[in-house]
Formats: sequence, structure tokens, C-alpha cells
Amino acid sequence: MKLFKRLILLILIVIGIVVYRNYPRLNLLAGYAAKNTASSVFLANRTLTFTDSTDNNFSPVNLASNTINTEEESATSSAFGLLSRKAIYRRGLGAVLVPKNADVSKSYRTPNRNTKPKNIPYPYGNGKQKDTLFQNINYDKVNKAVANMFNDTNKTRAVIVIYKDQIIAEKYDTDFTKESRILGWSMTKSITATMFGILQHKGKINVKDTPNFQEWQNDARRDITIHNLLQMNSGLEWEEDYNTICDVTEMLFLSEDMTKTQINKPLIGEPNKTWNYSSGTTNLLSGLLREQFNSHQEYLDFWYTALLDKIGMHSMVLEADMSGNYVGSSYGWATPRDWAKLGLLYLHKGNWNGEQIFAKEWVTYATTPTPSSNGWYGAQIWLNAGKRYPDVPENMYSFNGYQGQNVFILPDQEMVIVRMGLTKNADINVFLKEIISGVKN
Repeated sequence: MKLFKRLILLILIVIGIVVYRNYPRLNLLAGYAAKNTASSVFLANRTLTFTDSTDNNFSPVNLASNTINTEEESATSSAFGLLSRKAIYRRGLGAVLVPKNADVSKSYRTPNRNTKPKNIPYPYGNGKQKDTLFQNINYDKVNKAVANMFNDTNKTRAVIVIYKDQIIAEKYDTDFTKESRILGWSMTKSITATMFGILQHKGKINVKDTPNFQEWQNDARRDITIHNLLQMNSGLEWEEDYNTICDVTEMLFLSEDMTKTQINKPLIGEPNKTWNYSSGTTNLLSGLLREQFNSHQEYLDFWYTALLDKIGMHSMVLEADMSGNYVGSSYGWATPRDWAKLGLLYLHKGNWNGEQIFAKEWVTYATTPTPSSNGWYGAQIWLNAGKRYPDVPENMYSFNGYQGQNVFILPDQEMVIVRMGLTKNADINVFLKEIISGVKN
């Protein structure tokens, strides 16, 4: 009997050690599931069943048990019954994870928006396009390339091909339509950078200046410029690995104010010589944008009044952290057609139907390769200067996000191509090559 009791005690001790060591992972697991569920159900209007079977159906997130409260507009996720996380939906600001002991009844500010659509053809309005048939387009070839992206391997949700401002191909997966909001993940970074381009165009900021962060004034970090941050070339320490507990996962699923996550990180490289992909840097930039305004309300409004609603991206919702700051690294939701509008704005060098949103020189700046990035990265924009896609023009650039979210801009072909999916398994080089081959210049 004593031996049996000792054995039980030993088993309990082992279980306790396993739980203790993996508790942080359970926190992140439940956090991801709760946040993703709340956004999917209450922002994107998907069902819990659909969300569990698609958006949360990958390891280890699929181990969480998820429930929703429709009256409260919240989602709760449990990791093996050992730990639970809750996310609430705040209209205008999207879903957010609730920290322990947080007062969810506390009032919060939301952006003022003008979402009245213009009654003119897409893309400058949301009206029906004019019937246009381009003689130099092989529509069968383009449509075949698009159709090839929709299978169990590629897991694509939407594709749009735009040529000379006209949609020449458009396809959606089952349960998705042109009205479906889809999370762009890190494509949101390109929106954050664009806000700096707009401020610079207005003469409100110079990206070659250094930010006035008090934490940096007494060491070498004071030499970091906004330009270095935009290019993710600051030399600041940061680990970006979504498969483990690290800086980025702790920021997204544990932090109340994501704009502060990287500000206390030390230098591990030299500014302008050490490229390192960092979502923390982008959220630091979101915090820097906040400092350009006298009030939080002005900060919230500016993203929409100066860009998103101005170019008709009315479906867009930028989600904010618990402190009310936009998560500029990761949490932008919009329809594929609205994501395409951002690509068209860049294709037209900042000009939107006759109005210059940002200077045309900004596109040149944003698509200039960052030192030490091997030609892959500009100012929060991915490049093909390093021939990542060997059969695609080198001057192609793109907004990219987790799980295969892409807006490709091809200046020579006058094209914008949007692909949104659930996996990066698709051969993007072949996809783009086949579409380009369907257009005779």
C-alpha cells in the first residue's frame, strides 16, 4: 500500500512538473484560439463551427476548446481545462484578449469613420465595373492559373487579378464572397508604413529623423532613425518565431500595450546594417504614430480619414490592443477587393483618382532594398529584387502576411494580384508566371 501511494505521489509530481513547464505554452495556445475565434465570429461573421474546422484547425491550436457568448460578444478558449483565455469584441476596434483582472466595462474610444460608398465603378467606388474586354488578355490562361490555386494543397480563399484598374479574374472558395473580410496578418505592416508616407507628404514628419524615445537617449539606440525602423534595420534585439514562446508570440498574446514591447530591447547589431524581421518594430512605429497627435482620438481617426476610408477600403477594421493602440503589425481585416485597393494606390504611385495621397517618391523609397536583406525587403514591403520569385519581374513588390496573404504589385504589367489563403504551400512563382504569360504587352 505504501508503494502504491508513493507511485501515485510520483505520478502527481511528474504531472505537476509537466504542467508547470508547459504553462506558458498553454497560455499562448489558449490566447491564440480565443483571439482568433472572437475575430472570426464577431468581426468576420463566421460561425464557431466553421472557425474551429478551418482557422483553428492546425496544431497545436486545434487542441483548445472554444466557446462563444453572443450576448457579450466574447470567446473563451480552454487548454485541456488547465487554463482559459478570453477575448472580447469591441465594435470599431475588433477583438482583443482580456488580461487577468481587467475591467472590461471600462469605456474606450473608437475611430470616427466615413464609410459611405461612392456610386462609381470599382476600384474608385464600389459600383459595378464597366464591361471591358482586353484583346491582349488570354482569359482562359489567366482563369486556369487562378483555378489552380484552389485545391486541398494550396488552400486558397480568394484570388483577384486586376489589369489597368479592371478585374479580369476573380474567384472565391466555398463559404467566401467578395464581401468576406479576411485577416491580412502582416500585410497590415504595409498600411502602417503608408501612414508615415502620408505624414511625410503632409510635411508632418521626416523619416530620416530619430524618434524621441526617452528610453533611447542615453545609449547608442538614440542614433536609430525612423527610416531604420521602417526597414526593420535598427539592430534591436527581436525573435520572430510563431512556433515557440518568443518575443512575437508574447507580444501578440500576452501584452496589453504592444507598442512598448520592443522599446526596451537592447542593440545586438548596428543600425542600418542589421536587418531582422520584427513585428515588434512595426508596433513600435504604431506607437510613434500615436505621438504625432494631440489626442488618442486623432490617432484613431487618422488611419481611416487619411487613407483607408479615403480610398474606399470601407470594409477594413484595424484591431487594437487593450491599451487602444492599433496592432499595426498583424491585425488588419478587409475584403480582398479592398486589400487590392491598397495595391492599386501603390501601383499609381500614391495617386487615387486624381488625389495625391502620398508623394510618388514614397513608392521608390518604400521599394528600395534594405541593406543586408538580400534584396527581399524595403520599408515594410517585400521585394523581388533578390529574385525570390525567379520567373517574375525583379521590380515586382508585395504586401505579405502569415498563412499566404499577398497583394502583388507588378508595375510593368500594370497589374495587382491578390491571393489570400490558409497556407504558404502554393507555388507563387508558378502562379504569377502563368498569369503574366496570359498578358501580351
